Amino acid sequence: MFNAADMFQKFQEQRGNAIVIPTGTSGRHWREFSKNESRDMNLGGAMGQTTSTCLGLALGLPDEKVVLFDSEGALLMNLGILATIAGKKPKNFFHFLMDNECYATTGGQPVPNSAEINYAGMAKEAGYASAHHFDNLEDFANSIESIMKETGPVFVSMKMVPEVENAPIGMRQRVPQRSRGETITALQKELNIKNA
Repeated sequence: MFNAADMFQKFQEQRGNAIVIPTGTSGRHWREFSKNESRDMNLGGAMGQTTSTCLGLALGLPDEKVVLFDSEGALLMNLGILATIAGKKPKNFFHFLMDNECYATTGGQPVPNSAEINYAGMAKEAGYASAHHFDNLEDFANSIESIMKETGPVFVSMKMVPEVENAPIGMRQRVPQRSRGETITALQKELNIKNA
């Protein structure tokens, strides 16, 4: 496993003029390394739909390199997109999967079967032009230049160190909520309404 920040530093050296779409926790790190923010695109919380959107972007802009930094949790929500991408054969699409084996943005819950899924194998069998897998930074750094010269669709899975951002929802401190009756009483007081 390797760190997202280290990976982005190595990727940035080979980015060229590609349009880059970071998703989930990757967006925070990418901003630190991007040298061409006007060609960065943030899709916010489109978990499960980002890959489809980026496919549309690649098909709509066939003369532009489109690079998506996806997460395995999001990809699993729409796994059929691998077959769609393979079938459409966008030569300009580079699909990087940051696999940290957990849902980092929602509390670090484990992704089902996370240690055994071969995402690069799934993409290759679906029909991607090429698929790669990396679990260490050195191999990734030695390969990224040649990968970015390939004809797409290209899939790159990477085992990343998890960076959990939140506690699970059930463990987060909740803001106290007023009851309906307390809300009505407060509004009546504010508006100087007396009970009839």
